[in-house]
Amino acid sequence: MITLPPEAFVRADESDDERFYSFPRFVTHLDDEAIAQVTSLYRTYLPADGVILDLMSSWVSHLPKYVNYTRVVGHGLNADELAANPVFDETFVQNLNRHSQLPYSANHFDGVVCCVSVQYITQPVDIFCEVARVLKADAPFVVSFSNRCFPSKAVQAWLNLDDIGHIRLVEHYFEKSEAFRPTIVYKWRPPVGDPLFAVIGFAR
Repeated sequence: MITLPPEAFVRADESDDERFYSFPRFVTHLDDEAIAQVTSLYRTYLPADGVILDLMSSWVSHLPKYVNYTRVVGHGLNADELAANPVFDETFVQNLNRHSQLPYSANHFDGVVCCVSVQYITQPVDIFCEVARVLKADAPFVVSFSNRCFPSKAVQAWLNLDDIGHIRLVEHYFEKSEAFRPTIVYKWRPPVGDPLFAVIGFAR
């Protein structure tokens, strides 16, 4: 298992994340083809009729249409973005880099997703442990990402790695948490456009 020094999680912009996300960004951070891949992953791994947490989300979630989840909870750092998301039944704003504990009881969710945001987490193992705590046994945590980011807010380890390195880094987060069964890795590289990668773990 790799060991990462504290400086791996330093960011160029260490100002309050709330200030960086204080204004809404009503844009998507993936092209349509990559979004379709995310939706396909969700359709594959998230149980219909489940209670789902969309972690570090915004005004779009990429959840499949025509799938009736019991409840979808949205988390993020901009209340306006979350309020504009039509699939959310409930939302909460919380800076996970400052407060890692999620405001839910153990074994609460049937699935958790995190799309194109894992690169901004400065305490990833703590967050992955928290996700495992609120997940039911054998429930999935789907972490998807591409090769885009806000460089000033991404941790140094992310900026230093290529696509394969990003996959291994996220696998490391899962392994270091010791709270998930062995992960599944997904890779999609089109001839043009955004690639899409995912690491999926299942809570012990």
